[in-house]
Amino acid sequence: MKRRAFLLQSSAGLAAAAMPGLGQIPAALPLGGVPREGSTKTAEPQAHRPIVHPGILQTRTDLEFMKAKIKAGEEPWTSAWQIWLDSPVGSLDFTPTPFAHVIRGAYAAGEKGGRELSESASAAENHVLQWVVTGDEAHARKAIEILDAWSNTLADFFENDAMLLAGWTGGQFCNAAEILRATYPRWSAQSQKQFRRMLLTVYVPLLRMFYPEANGNWDAAIMHTLLAIGVYCEDHDLMESVYRHYRTGLVNSGITRYVYPSGQCEESCRDQGHTQLGLGYLVNTCVIAWNQGVDLFAEADNRLALGIEYTARYMLGEDVPAYGTISEVTRGKFSDIYHAALQHYRYEKQMEMPYTEQAAAKVLRAHSVATMFRGDGGKTPANLKPAPEPSKIAAIAGAQARQTSSTLGATASVAPGESIQDALDKLKASGGTLRLAAGLHTLPATLKLPSAVTIVGTGIDCELFLDPAKGGYEAAMINAEPDMHDVLLQDFVIEGGQEPATSRDPNSDVGRRRLAHGPIRAGIVLQGDGKSMMRNVRFEHITVRNCTYNAIELFGVEQIEIVNCDISGSGGMVPPGPGKNHNLKMNRVSRVVINGSRFADSMWGHGVAVIFGNDITIRDCELTRNALDGVMTAESRQVTVESCLAEGNGGAGIAQETWMEPDQSVTIRNNILRNNVVAG
Repeated sequence: MKRRAFLLQSSAGLAAAAMPGLGQIPAALPLGGVPREGSTKTAEPQAHRPIVHPGILQTRTDLEFMKAKIKAGEEPWTSAWQIWLDSPVGSLDFTPTPFAHVIRGAYAAGEKGGRELSESASAAENHVLQWVVTGDEAHARKAIEILDAWSNTLADFFENDAMLLAGWTGGQFCNAAEILRATYPRWSAQSQKQFRRMLLTVYVPLLRMFYPEANGNWDAAIMHTLLAIGVYCEDHDLMESVYRHYRTGLVNSGITRYVYPSGQCEESCRDQGHTQLGLGYLVNTCVIAWNQGVDLFAEADNRLALGIEYTARYMLGEDVPAYGTISEVTRGKFSDIYHAALQHYRYEKQMEMPYTEQAAAKVLRAHSVATMFRGDGGKTPANLKPAPEPSKIAAIAGAQARQTSSTLGATASVAPGESIQDALDKLKASGGTLRLAAGLHTLPATLKLPSAVTIVGTGIDCELFLDPAKGGYEAAMINAEPDMHDVLLQDFVIEGGQEPATSRDPNSDVGRRRLAHGPIRAGIVLQGDGKSMMRNVRFEHITVRNCTYNAIELFGVEQIEIVNCDISGSGGMVPPGPGKNHNLKMNRVSRVVINGSRFADSMWGHGVAVIFGNDITIRDCELTRNALDGVMTAESRQVTVESCLAEGNGGAGIAQETWMEPDQSVTIRNNILRNNVVAG
């Protein structure tokens, strides 16, 4: 009988569980947190608590605070409030122009009704807040006019940006309606019913499955709107689905998918405008949840705070560590996202947020200052909790800005444009060290590695790229003979994508690779013949990324060391198909030590897959955001996984598959396991 077991942080035993189908979400999901050692329990959804009204972006206490500060003329609230009054949509002359069919293509192409919808959502919120502050019923009636116009007309959204536009506007409409219902008794029951109908028959059917394949700001906006609808319509199940998605959403959506352990965000390499947009909607989602008694802010050790601090630090002109090349686009252009985060982390949780505080000072005259910021109220403690710190696990994984090894006494050297294979062939007889100069080395054919060679590059600026004109199944490197031995690869990048550089939107590149059925592109494939064994292979400070096949595949190798490497973004759906390709796949290997390395973002597979392995140690590694498990072992013996960070995986953090006999002598200890779809 075939079965699958998931290992938790315990060497005492295994907990049986069913593996969800690829892309599916299991019926019972963990509600976040780090499992205790030996724990096998999956948290159940909390009992439905009473829903607080008003309780979307502002509670009644927030509204009263805002009104008092503005009436008293206190700063910064009064100056921030003025921008609400100065807005064109804040005038009583504003007239909504509803559309039945709202169309918006990519980047607003072919827009029909999208601008009018966005303006109306902003106007409804503006006039409701003016009603609260001024007591002028004309603003309440204007808000009703806007809500009625759209709820009696809107039928659907269409084109590329349909879900994005709905995510932007639905939450604003709900926030306006939530406050209006709680403060203005003259809003008729029929009008409220019609508005609710629009939410449940137009917005929810479009958004309820989310859209994690898009950049993460999409699902952040969608979560904000769906949670707002859940509160307004008192739909507990809808609210719970958002909480789950925030914690364990796949691809680009959950909190540990959008904000990495370093604080870098999924869109940091795209531009800072979209990054701030995503963070802002995540903050809004957390505010709604907090108002309803659920602390999403705290997920994954206050991961959202880490992402905001990282982004604010970069926006303020400082350097930050980056996985890839962080974008300069819109750097220094601060969005209105910082005050709500500062309010919670600095003033509610009393946590230091130094960069967020500086960034907030750049946008004092902003909407959120008037409506979502209260300051400390004179209650600042003498000692604040320290700001969240980035993970130190695998912090120096992959090729670095500087070469980590010495090439003194190198036997040969190769510059970009020269033949690496010719140089290797000359070393075949006696072995030696080949030095790769900085730059792009385009390979006309797969490199065949002889024994007793060392290949050393200059770091992140030394890239090997197999010419995509080859087509078919191709790897950048393979073994020249089945008993290859004594090989060291160090300080360079193997790029597996179709282009040697990313586009302005890296997620679009990932999307194409993720859905591609070809070509089959691998990084390093060392395959024995099933009779001989290769031995003594070491990878150190190399980056292998963006392969549609396995980034590294090792079959029939003993004495392997993988040290401080970054093996990520690989494992697509090319043959043999989804779930069969991984970042690192090892079969029939022994005496393996993997240390300080990153295995992240496998598109359809595991971070590390070990089959028929013996004497395997995986230590101090980052195993994150993979479609399946962080580490999967099968039919293996003497496996140790310790002191690793395994989070945000679509399966378990650490798992065991059994087809014949359970793995033997498995030790799992001192790992951080959190926000994986399957606990473990």
